[in-house]
Amino acid sequence: MLTVLAPAKVNLTLEVLAERRDGFHEIRSIAQTIDLCDRLQFQAGDRVEFRCADPKWLAAESLVSKAAGLLRERTGCSRGVVVTLDKRIPLVSGLGGDSSDAAAVLRGLNRLWGLDLAQEELLRLANRLGSDTPFFLHGGTALLTGRGEVIRPLPPPRQMWLVLMLPPVARTPGKTGRLYASIRNEHHTSGEATERMADRLTKGGEVAIATVFNVFDQVAPDCFEGLSTYWERFVASGAPEVHLAGSGPALFTLIRDKAQAERIYQSLRQQKLEAYLARTLAAVDYM
Repeated sequence: MLTVLAPAKVNLTLEVLAERRDGFHEIRSIAQTIDLCDRLQFQAGDRVEFRCADPKWLAAESLVSKAAGLLRERTGCSRGVVVTLDKRIPLVSGLGGDSSDAAAVLRGLNRLWGLDLAQEELLRLANRLGSDTPFFLHGGTALLTGRGEVIRPLPPPRQMWLVLMLPPVARTPGKTGRLYASIRNEHHTSGEATERMADRLTKGGEVAIATVFNVFDQVAPDCFEGLSTYWERFVASGAPEVHLAGSGPALFTLIRDKAQAERIYQSLRQQKLEAYLARTLAAVDYM
């Protein structure tokens, strides 16, 4: 049996520069994996089968089945597998769980089936699964450009703690499209915030919560009814700043001190809010 971890991620920066001719948006972003992880177990089987105890997770609606199909199509492999998914990353939360699971399937089946595909080939397949999936084949800290598929690994920052909160607002699969559709010219930036953070990390510097930027912070309250109320409750719990995690609706704050992070986390839990305590995760810790 083979076990592969699939970590969640947050965007330390996410800037939209312009809308592209192909309908996508040109972005600059720094993505960071965290130690909130799904766990996938791979075992040889007669056919390709996915199992998960979470009744809301459906293989047919997930990228994992498409990832397995792409590998079989690319290699002609007809072997089977039973993939058991321990789902810990909340569904449709903006934390990249489905894309990370798909990348884990590419990595896991490449090893289990002895396909020996190079990283470059896995990246080509990941690009066909969506803009987020290629990043998870690298993990750690990375600069994302293009529509998110062009990846430049960066030195990881010194470990930091994150408190995440998933507000009880409606979560639908089309939320990312709605957020992008809400972006106007005045929301476009030059990518400077991302480049400054990338330069600081390259030189061995640290990330401060004040340098975190997500363009969707400006439009998310209009896309997720009730989000502003929970955003304010997060701040009132002691968070120095709160930002959307990716396309949301998950929110997060970044904390250097573990004790401070634990106090904020406990405050949210006492309010009966869905909260998670996590830390930044380098690629070497789980690949």
